[in-house]
Amino acid sequence: MSPLVLFSFVFGYFLLLLTVAWYTSRNSDNDSFFIGNRNSNWLLVAFGMIGTSLSGVTFVSVPGTVGTAGFGYYQVVLGYFIGYFAIAYILLPLYYKMNLTSIYRFLEERFGKTSYKTGALFFIISRTLGATARMYLVVNILQIFILDTMGVPFILTSFIMLLLILLYTFEGGVKTIVYTDTLQTTFMLLGLIVCIIAIMNKMDYSIGDTFSALSSHGYTDIFNMDFNSSGFFLKQILGGAFITIAMTGLDQEMMQKNISVKTLGGSQKNVITLAIVLLVVNMLFLTLGGLLYLYGAQNGVQATGDDIFPSVALGGYLASGIGVIFIIGLVSALFPSADGALTAMTSSFCIDILGMQKDSLSTDGQKKKTRLKVHLSFTILFFLCVLLFKWIDDKSIIDVILKLAGYTYGPLLGLFAFGIFTKRVVKDKLSIWVCLISPVLIFILDLINNAEWFAKKLAMSAESTAMISQWSESIFSGYKIGIEILILNGICTFAGLWMISKKQNG
Repeated sequence: MSPLVLFSFVFGYFLLLLTVAWYTSRNSDNDSFFIGNRNSNWLLVAFGMIGTSLSGVTFVSVPGTVGTAGFGYYQVVLGYFIGYFAIAYILLPLYYKMNLTSIYRFLEERFGKTSYKTGALFFIISRTLGATARMYLVVNILQIFILDTMGVPFILTSFIMLLLILLYTFEGGVKTIVYTDTLQTTFMLLGLIVCIIAIMNKMDYSIGDTFSALSSHGYTDIFNMDFNSSGFFLKQILGGAFITIAMTGLDQEMMQKNISVKTLGGSQKNVITLAIVLLVVNMLFLTLGGLLYLYGAQNGVQATGDDIFPSVALGGYLASGIGVIFIIGLVSALFPSADGALTAMTSSFCIDILGMQKDSLSTDGQKKKTRLKVHLSFTILFFLCVLLFKWIDDKSIIDVILKLAGYTYGPLLGLFAFGIFTKRVVKDKLSIWVCLISPVLIFILDLINNAEWFAKKLAMSAESTAMISQWSESIFSGYKIGIEILILNGICTFAGLWMISKKQNG
């Protein structure tokens, strides 16, 4: 199918989103933008959050991991499942009890203004890097397989994509996103299922044949029992649990949708439903990954990692209609993470940094103008970050995102854990220094632990790289730090806060 035809389907999809945005944003106000007037249907929020939780990274990168790690990523997914229960029964009751619009207001009530703004700042940094990394992955695929042949430069593609996201989130915010995310999740899951069925039919496999073939090639192996490996199952499960707690439960974007549900019970049902559905959906993505590698091996497809899915779907190996479904599914996987991030960052900056909720002097009209300016500014920031990731051009974006999360969400994890599980009083003005120093210390630890990787990135000689590798292994006895880096960062922040705190009087 020609790139022009594929592009026409993408354009038609955008028109559909804009229509939904126009309809849902009528008579919207600041409360509509920030928390959907706290009147969202829990079932719609739960279904729409599937797309937000998965994103284009899951759609492309998770199938790509099967070639080297089998179903090992499912260890992380099991950790996610545990983490959602902690969110539902520890964090959500706290947020509803305090009637929060921004979850970082908890830090102000517990510690003070500096801690509050520090938490909001780390969220903004975390979500900016995570969302733009996800966005880069999808935009780059559209660029390579469609727009390069049409002579459209990457910088223009990125600009147009962000402009379209800006248009349909500009007015309605959360009120609009609840509906657009539901629509996009539907298309994404439809794309996933259709692609699985298409490849199974091409290979003349039944469901039983599929799993037998995957098992015979070792793709269905889940648990890694090597303690020293970064993929050791306990590291992956614990890391996955804390990633969910931090990247969902302590993330304004994800919680903004949850606390837009009218009741705590409805919000908890939303989270638990999401946890169960994600177990099934991630298994489908891994199954798709195994099928892609089997089919690719039969048909001489050389691509691996993030490139395997688009290469098979758009490389003429399947029916042309599958290419259309893949593109729509991919775009649908992109926007629930990008639009929600833009909206949540705008909300957090307006409420947490600018103090809009406490501003009694400005009129509603003035506050709306400020919000629109902030929304536009973050769109420009997104654009610059996507260009940065294009320059970095890493071949496995999911690894980049999990690594970044370890550094940026770790201080948030430490702040909230200290606030919830201790009664100690923190020297508020020093909290920002603890949250800045902790990631630096963890980075130094990671640098020593993964010295060989850094040496290769710096293009050192083979002799120097080998010497550095031996030095690193002797220090850690062969142990490799994986996604538990988030936990280590949280512990380091917690310890730092303990050092600048004292017992509560009385």
